[in-house]
Amino acid sequence: MATLFPQRPVCREVVLGIDFGGTKVALATASADRVDRPLRTARLPTRGAEGAERVLRRSLDAARALAGRGALHAVGVSTFGVVRGGTVRLAPTVPGWEGLELPRLLREEFGDTPVAIDNDVNAAASAELRWGALRGASTALYLNLGTGLAAALVVGGRVVPGAHGAAGEIGYLLSRPGESAFADGRAPLEEVVSGQALARRGSTLLGRQVSAASLFGARADPSVRALLDGAVESLAMAIANVCVVLDPERVVVGGGMMGAAEQIMPRLAAEVRRAVPFPPELVSARFVDDAPLYGALALALSACGGT
Repeated sequence: MATLFPQRPVCREVVLGIDFGGTKVALATASADRVDRPLRTARLPTRGAEGAERVLRRSLDAARALAGRGALHAVGVSTFGVVRGGTVRLAPTVPGWEGLELPRLLREEFGDTPVAIDNDVNAAASAELRWGALRGASTALYLNLGTGLAAALVVGGRVVPGAHGAAGEIGYLLSRPGESAFADGRAPLEEVVSGQALARRGSTLLGRQVSAASLFGARADPSVRALLDGAVESLAMAIANVCVVLDPERVVVGGGMMGAAEQIMPRLAAEVRRAVPFPPELVSARFVDDAPLYGALALALSACGGT
């Protein structure tokens, strides 16, 4: 987590959470003493051709309107990609977001108000640690199955950022020697398992536009079933391997693809039991919808010294 301002005042009024997603921006305000219960929320759809700074400007205008005249005591921000060296990295899918100087732009907007930034999956894990299925866990893994694919590593009850803020970017994992990888502009595992990948591959397979969710509802088609089985098998192998390395006590699974949890979770659990010497508990996330937004609120609470 990147905190832009070192001061840690005691929260007394309203905190703000902003979640920058690939297709929408979600915002919420909350009372500092009940951050898990938003007071007001808003959503802004984003358009594919819209520039990053335009999206940011519309979002900050909406944030000011949402907060009203009251003083903001802290702001938490979650974003796709990772914040590294003052810029957003690993965010190639939204025009202008790769290399965006998000910390500087937020500093200019919010002045001395404490602001904390993290990537969306780490933020979601922060929400699960504070209020959800990771609560009380010391060593754990949070897995996000959504439009993309990523995880957050928890050690000592805290999200581990890694040396470059990119711990848990499992979408870049390799499945075989010599396959195209990050240096080739590829994310091998994400291109097989993520919601975006399944929708693209399923649409090609069926000759019409379909979503990942609709694919899971069409398993009666043998070709669809083979596509989904292969994706879940690849995911299960990757998660088992991560569990062997991390030795977590708990794995929490969230994200938009959890609408098909009954088809995904048993396969994950079976592979983890088969491959991991000390299998962790495998549970569904509390915050399936808007997890990064709740995570942004958790980041805001941390930024202003909340416990």
